[in-house]
Amino acid sequence: MSLSITNPDEDVEPYNIIPLHIDLNTDHPSLRFPEVRAAFSALRTVGDLRLPPRWQPHMDLLDWLALFFGFQNDNVRNQREHLILHLANAQMRLNPPPDNIDSLDSTVLRSFRKYLLRNYSNWCSYLAVKPSVWLPDLSASNSDHRRELLYVSLYLLIWGESANLRFIPECICYIFHHMAMDLNSIFQNRYDYEPSYDSQNGFLNSVVKPIYETVKFEADVNSGNGTEPHAKWRNYDDINEYFWTERCFSKLKWPIDGGSSFFVGNRVGKTGFVECRSFWNLFRSFDRLWVMLILFLQAAIIVGWRDRDYPWRVVLEDRDVQVRLLTVLFTWSALRFFQSLLDIVMQWRLVSRETKMLGVRMVLKVVVAAGWIVLFTYFYAKVWSQRNHDKNWSGEANKRLKTFLEVAFVFVIPELLALALFILPWVRNFMENRNWRIFYMLSWWFQGRIYVGRGLSQGLVDNIKYTLFWAVVLASKFSFSYFLQIHPMIAPSKAVLDLTDVEYHWHEFFKKGNVVALGILWIPVVLIYLMDIQIWYSIYSSLVGATVGLFAHLGEIRSMQQLKLRFQFFATAVLFNLMPEEQLLSGRGTLSSKVKDAVRRMKLRYGLGKPFQKLESNQAEAKKFALLWNEIILSFREEDIISDKEVELLELPNSAWNVRVIRWPCFLLCNELLLALSQAKELVDSSDRRLWRKICKHEFRRCAVIEAYDCIKHLLLEIIRPDSEEHSIVTVLFQEIDHSLEIGKFTKVFKTTALPQLHNKLIKLVELLNKGKKDANQLVNTLQALYEIFIRDFFKEKRNNERLKEDGLAPQNPVSSTVLLFENAIQFPETMNENFYRQIRRLHTILTSRDSMQKVPINLEARRRLSFFSNSLFMNMPHAPQVEKMMAFSVLTPYYSEEVVYSKEQLRTGNEDGISTLYYLQTIHEDEWKNFMERMRREGMMKDRDIWTDKLRELRSWASYRGQTLSRTVRGMMYYYKALKLLAFLDSASEVEIREGSRELVSLNQDSSDGINSQKSPSSSRASSSESLFRGHDYGTALMKFTYVIACQIYGTQKERKDPHADEILYLMKNNEALRVAYVDEVHTGRDEKEYYSVLVKYDRQLEREVEIYRVKLPGPLKLGEGKPENQNHAIIFTRGDAVQTIDMNQDNYFEEALKMRNLLEEFRHYYGIRKPTILGVREHIFTGFVSSLAWFMSAQESSFVTLGQRVLANPLKIRMHYGHPDVFDRFWFITRGGISKASRVINISEDIFAGFNCTLRRGNITHHEYIQVGKGRDVGLNQISMFEAKVASGNGEQVLSRDVYRLGHRLDFFRMLSFFYTTVGFFFNTMMVVLTVYAFLWGRLLLALSGVEAAMESNSNSNKALAMILNQQFLVQIGLFTALPMIVENSLEHGFLPAVWEFLTMQLQLSSVFYTFSMGTRSHFFGRTILHGGAKYRATGRGFVVEHKSFAENYRLYARSHFVKAIELGLILLIYASHSVVSTNTFVYLAMTISSWFLVASWIMAPFVFNPSGFDWLKTVYDFDDFMNWIWYRGSVFAKAEDSWEKWWYEEQDHLKVTGFWGKFLEIVLDLRFFVFQYGIVYQLDIAAGSTSIVVYLLSWVYVFVVFGVYVVVAYARNAYDAKHHIYYRLVQSIVVVLAILVIVALWEFTEFEFMDLFSSLLAFIPTGWGMLLIAQVFRPFLQHTIIWHGVVALARLYDILFGIIVMAPVAVLSWLPGFQAMQTRILFNEAFSQGLRIFQMVTGKKSQSRM
Repeated sequence: MSLSITNPDEDVEPYNIIPLHIDLNTDHPSLRFPEVRAAFSALRTVGDLRLPPRWQPHMDLLDWLALFFGFQNDNVRNQREHLILHLANAQMRLNPPPDNIDSLDSTVLRSFRKYLLRNYSNWCSYLAVKPSVWLPDLSASNSDHRRELLYVSLYLLIWGESANLRFIPECICYIFHHMAMDLNSIFQNRYDYEPSYDSQNGFLNSVVKPIYETVKFEADVNSGNGTEPHAKWRNYDDINEYFWTERCFSKLKWPIDGGSSFFVGNRVGKTGFVECRSFWNLFRSFDRLWVMLILFLQAAIIVGWRDRDYPWRVVLEDRDVQVRLLTVLFTWSALRFFQSLLDIVMQWRLVSRETKMLGVRMVLKVVVAAGWIVLFTYFYAKVWSQRNHDKNWSGEANKRLKTFLEVAFVFVIPELLALALFILPWVRNFMENRNWRIFYMLSWWFQGRIYVGRGLSQGLVDNIKYTLFWAVVLASKFSFSYFLQIHPMIAPSKAVLDLTDVEYHWHEFFKKGNVVALGILWIPVVLIYLMDIQIWYSIYSSLVGATVGLFAHLGEIRSMQQLKLRFQFFATAVLFNLMPEEQLLSGRGTLSSKVKDAVRRMKLRYGLGKPFQKLESNQAEAKKFALLWNEIILSFREEDIISDKEVELLELPNSAWNVRVIRWPCFLLCNELLLALSQAKELVDSSDRRLWRKICKHEFRRCAVIEAYDCIKHLLLEIIRPDSEEHSIVTVLFQEIDHSLEIGKFTKVFKTTALPQLHNKLIKLVELLNKGKKDANQLVNTLQALYEIFIRDFFKEKRNNERLKEDGLAPQNPVSSTVLLFENAIQFPETMNENFYRQIRRLHTILTSRDSMQKVPINLEARRRLSFFSNSLFMNMPHAPQVEKMMAFSVLTPYYSEEVVYSKEQLRTGNEDGISTLYYLQTIHEDEWKNFMERMRREGMMKDRDIWTDKLRELRSWASYRGQTLSRTVRGMMYYYKALKLLAFLDSASEVEIREGSRELVSLNQDSSDGINSQKSPSSSRASSSESLFRGHDYGTALMKFTYVIACQIYGTQKERKDPHADEILYLMKNNEALRVAYVDEVHTGRDEKEYYSVLVKYDRQLEREVEIYRVKLPGPLKLGEGKPENQNHAIIFTRGDAVQTIDMNQDNYFEEALKMRNLLEEFRHYYGIRKPTILGVREHIFTGFVSSLAWFMSAQESSFVTLGQRVLANPLKIRMHYGHPDVFDRFWFITRGGISKASRVINISEDIFAGFNCTLRRGNITHHEYIQVGKGRDVGLNQISMFEAKVASGNGEQVLSRDVYRLGHRLDFFRMLSFFYTTVGFFFNTMMVVLTVYAFLWGRLLLALSGVEAAMESNSNSNKALAMILNQQFLVQIGLFTALPMIVENSLEHGFLPAVWEFLTMQLQLSSVFYTFSMGTRSHFFGRTILHGGAKYRATGRGFVVEHKSFAENYRLYARSHFVKAIELGLILLIYASHSVVSTNTFVYLAMTISSWFLVASWIMAPFVFNPSGFDWLKTVYDFDDFMNWIWYRGSVFAKAEDSWEKWWYEEQDHLKVTGFWGKFLEIVLDLRFFVFQYGIVYQLDIAAGSTSIVVYLLSWVYVFVVFGVYVVVAYARNAYDAKHHIYYRLVQSIVVVLAILVIVALWEFTEFEFMDLFSSLLAFIPTGWGMLLIAQVFRPFLQHTIIWHGVVALARLYDILFGIIVMAPVAVLSWLPGFQAMQTRILFNEAFSQGLRIFQMVTGKKSQSRM
């Protein structure tokens, strides 16, 4: 259908969507639109412009620009189609339509120019430059048309060829600015002016390439491929921000001056911001938050110190406390001083000759802050000296106090100003958005002037909403903190300070040991105090999210039962929301129309009023609903989530057999007829009216009765020959019934008691007709029986034969008495009449069904989708426009080399236990497999085994649609195209066409499942019912509104390598018309030279091959930054439309959701707050939850985040960023502002969230909509999940350093800044704080116990109360209660309260707390390490199914450093504490204090094994241990991978130390020193120390350490020297060492207080020391690596890893050896899948039952 030219010749120029190269009168569907022709002819009018050389008469304005400026031909072709499509679509949307439909409307062009160039005009105004867009008087129509078109085309052509510079939006503004000037010179007909561009790629070579080369030099050379610190090289943002200052004009010039300092790369340093790796970034970016927390803490301690009962009394009555509270001003000014020092230290690289003022400001800020400290000290000292002198608060003292307060007032003036601007947001926005010098001068001191981050305030209503939210959160937090954290600590603190004769157990260096002890007590309290806003945020956001969800009408239809109750309203809701209204020109958007709309929605939701009573079958509306509903059911059938039988129960059949009512789906009518019969039986003597009124109370009952009656009447007349006497008898019978009904005398004439008999006979009749082989005799008998009941029992008054003959109810002619009645009158319908049998089956269901069909459809996913879809239609959504008038959009998916479709081998080969992927899928999706096989049989498959031959392609697709493959994503996204074609058909179709359409639907539908096998060609039943309806127009409209581009970066290379992936992608293009593939083509030109092209291809239906549409040359290799954003960026020039939806490779979509897309796109027109949206957030459904319990925890956590979490962020907090991938971007807004993600190496490793940051900083608006959802897959195995969490945590660690976070932290108002912090980097920081609390608490307790202070404090046990509070808080966070709370709330909202609680309890039984504790460890490890040392990298997470066992060595490699070692350290502390603490004598107190820590240790060690299939299988455990030891001792080649060799892995684990800076190394060493504390504490506790606390004891213990090292060196030397040749010497050395050791021990035993237990205790002291030395040696590796010491370090490290391996392995081995644990673990891991019939135990133990293949 692709080309409409008669000869499909080879030299036909391929096209993308519209064939613009051929005559516009051809019959291509999209050329039928007058708007397309209008836009095209506007581009053709060159008029009196000066023509360039090489001009051809057929050229247009874009060619004209290309000839002058040297743009590439394919870039011109691409942008021509882009521009024409956009202008045509915009003109279609005009309301009212323009007068002259055949010419381009000037308002369309003008608004597009303004929108496209808005960022450019803002930039000009910011830099105070006059824009080069120079339009004469706008009233003259044609000439300015051409000018505006030229400016717009110029911008698009520049953008289309800028390659990586698209990430540098203001650089594009700079280029456009100068090229538009050149254009103006041509306009003025200056013939002397010749633009200096080559005709061949002139623009690319002279403008793009020099800047590109600079970016490339920075990214590849200066950054050392991303390993150098960020501060040493310029990333995309730095280069972009160079264009935010006037110097770009003076330095770069135009044409671009290649000698400028910008290019050399050394002299221009960082611009705008320096990314320094430090934890202080968190303080710098969010200083207001930390100031608030620190000042409150100080104030609370001051008040608490004096407080007896209520703090407010002390504050109001005690003047001393009031004055002491003023010391918070010292802290505040000190923090300001610290902040300004940090600014200098971190940002000094920004200062250069051109930015001197910046340096001046930094220094001034330090000086002023120091000045404030001095001032405060001076005035405060005067106050107290006077007070102490007068012994009370005399008048003079108060006077001095007043002076101090006046000084303080001056100090807080800036804060008061900020408050005033916060209360009046429009004033702040006005000031920040105007580029007036006066405003710039005023704000110079507080913040530098930058282009983004101005005018971010929200409207007043939004302000009030999120201020209230945070007021409640902060009030809760501070009252809780004061009364339950700080106040209880005051008494124990005083007690510790008053401790006198402490008996120290070790050498005490400090005389004031009490102060140290006090610090140790307070550290965990302060840590929790700093993080617990996160807890309060979690609680309140859950409640607010639930409330917002309730008001949005989420979760009102949760089950099929509820859908049944509302089905009639649902039918009307479908039409109300999904079908466009006839829009009056004035009626849109006015207040009255909004009120009317709200009233209609209310009526719809609660079924009030007339219009929603009935859609009776004659209306076109009912036909439309039927068509849409059946199409949805059919798409379910094609996806195999329902069976043929269920299709018949769910579909809404066409009106046939003269039925007078809507034929509702069978599942609604089930049981209704029987209930009506029983009602008739009960009300034997009542009138017609009463009986009918009772039946009519239930709409479906009324329909069932009428339909059954009409069908029986039609059926009987159909199977009796029309020319027979019997036919007329039956006709008369029905006439009598009809007549009695008309006059309302039915119950008077007939006995209702006879109805059950009739009912039974009718059932028999229908059953006989439904049989494959028909028995005529039985049929005749049944008909006669029916006739008899009718004549004898049904009439109330008996009629004799004469009377019957008279009435025409008996045969007239006596001959027929020899022949039985009906004997010769029966005619069978032909067997091929599928429709007849379909109706018979339906009638049979209505007559017989007794169950309530609660379980239809059986498949849970089908039920979930139906209930979500029906519920969403009762939510508020914009009205659907007609497809022609909707916004056009594209979908963009970046793809690298993931699975496209599973191959036959992948499906068949089993894992180590013999389980194949296909077998696994069949077991998990048992019902779907049955439905699939049923469909295959219907499509002509004879035997089941043919599935591997004839139907292999279908089988592979079926499996792929259940994994996370590209084909699943493509199928999902192509539903948009299918939906648009259907909707376009319904928009324009007449009633007749719709009726025809629904006929075709029925005829195309499935064949009988009752053994009547009609051999239908597979294609006809595959082609979705509606395909055949669409001709021409709908197809053209859909193509103009939707394209799908997959950015398959390496598709070219895959084709060259004959990679099967390439064939699969081609197959996808072949089957999906609107699918395009963009890839980067590398062409070898010389020996080492390559050229790079962005290429777009499609499959041409006529040529039956892949054709290349566009090939745009790139300035060099594509990937200068992170891969995924670069991949998106190169393909974005091929997208079309006003919006682009970014979809990841692991997503899916549903047909019924695609129907709502045009409603969603209308959201771009509505204001949310004071701005229209620029990103529409869309809800996700996580579809991987059923695979295992882990996948379930992950998907539950993720689901609450993408629903409730995002809902609260969008409203009321107004701080939603871009997280989920189904978000829809305002395309032109983003392409002019740097694209839909950021790509700088490493810093933008989580590339998507930066689109949200960028959008917020540039005054965009991000909303969230829950009436539409997209499917999303998540990682399912623990290792995949951990990799994913590591990636996200590292990404957040990098965000902390980024300029975006710094700017948002400073430019947002205080409360939005809080929301921003606690939902992005703050979440990870606080997770880390929780882990640090455990560390601080345990280390603190250990030090107190070992030093002896704890024993002295024991008498005062009050401190334990406060600590218990802290620990409880920490424990609740640790076990994931705050992940769980949003989950429970969201679940109860959407599925009901009891199911939510039950689900939560089930999760606990499946050890979800262990998982959440473990993942908390992952997050904090990678987040902390990234901020300290960097080394974040993109981790490709696998997307497979996880049923295979992961080896111990693999788990050890992944988790040794992040979890195992830390857990062992904490476990060791707990053990030592238990043996040396006075508290531990009381078991209960010990347990209460340490239970959460023990739980953490256990979780961190055991989680990888608990969640590992066959984790406790004894044989596997034994085998795993051997494998682990082989890995440790592997001495392989240089090229060994980390998987093979311990040494390689060990070096890789230290990679982060290579890239870290001085402070990173310094901090690493400081942290490692903690391991020496064990030795210091324990040697004094040994018996050999004899109670001495002299420092000599400690120094002597080091002698022991060195002796051990010496012995080790001697033995190692002996082994190397003698082991091979003089083995006896080696043995001799060994035995000497052993003998000496024994002698030493005996001597110690005799002559000192040595006890045998000391040997074991000392191990606890010395093993940590060795580990600490090892870690420090790793930091000094650059110095040690080439010395002899390094061999010893490596050998020692290997021993430690063996030791850790054994410690971790021990509990696993014990549990494997005990019987029963393996079965239990399998149940825990696979419970969810169990309940869906997964026989995993057979699978895992390899007792694989014979596969059903």
